[in-house]
Amino acid sequence: MVGRIWSSQDDRVLREYRWFQPCVRCGFTLVELLVVIAIIGLLTSLLLPAVQAAREAARRSACTNNLRQIGIGLHNYHQALGCFPPGGIEHRSMINPSTGKPYGMAGRQLAWSLFLLPYVEQEPLYRKVNTNKPFDAPENAEAAATILPLYICPSATTQRELRQGRGPCDYGGIYGERITSPNNPPKGAMLYDRALTVADIADGTSNTLIVSEDSDFRDGQWINGLNVFDQAYAINKAPAFENDIRSKHPGGANGLFTDASVRFLKETMDLTVLAAICTRAGGEVVSEF
Repeated sequence: MVGRIWSSQDDRVLREYRWFQPCVRCGFTLVELLVVIAIIGLLTSLLLPAVQAAREAARRSACTNNLRQIGIGLHNYHQALGCFPPGGIEHRSMINPSTGKPYGMAGRQLAWSLFLLPYVEQEPLYRKVNTNKPFDAPENAEAAATILPLYICPSATTQRELRQGRGPCDYGGIYGERITSPNNPPKGAMLYDRALTVADIADGTSNTLIVSEDSDFRDGQWINGLNVFDQAYAINKAPAFENDIRSKHPGGANGLFTDASVRFLKETMDLTVLAAICTRAGGEVVSEF
């Protein structure tokens, strides 16, 4: 069959066919755009808290790991020297037994966290510190300015800031408690000018705090013996001027027990139980918390 020759009539029919074809829209109407934006906003509002919660969970886990490493270091120290490190030495407000007067500015005021350095893989830094000089002596300024991630809670808002030119420490030794009675003599597991042994922890190592968080204490420095405290308030409730158990974790703070276990201490913990775990030999019966 011979094909038909294309004619001008065919061109006219083709143009009319194209003219009457429905228009295909390629964009959104304003209403559709607003609906899409609203859906995206709703999904974001649902997703963001979950992301923030996951990040905080990771930071809290890292903080827990810091305390576990500190706990291992404390037991390595105990194994090597037969005792835990003192909470600090020569606190400037305490009495020098050789003179009967406060140490004053002559006190070295060195911290447990300094003495622990060789047992947490920081011996080179420890050797840079002249332990015969005070924590704030010019000879110790360079070493003291070192920031150690081990002593920093990842949730702390000032985690990478020097404090008075010295490396921060968000963890403090437990000197005792002032919730139920005055802390005199001190009841805790970290004392000034005295090193305790496992045998001194009469309440049991699994029931006795030795180190806990205080990420809001502005004077917390790993070289400075001020990072020892006696608990006086509910967790996360102390005023700014106090050093007490505080953290940036929602609902509580991490605590290291003398057996090197780490537990999360809730803000809602009964105060008598909190007081009991801050003493080494109070004879209290500690319930679950």
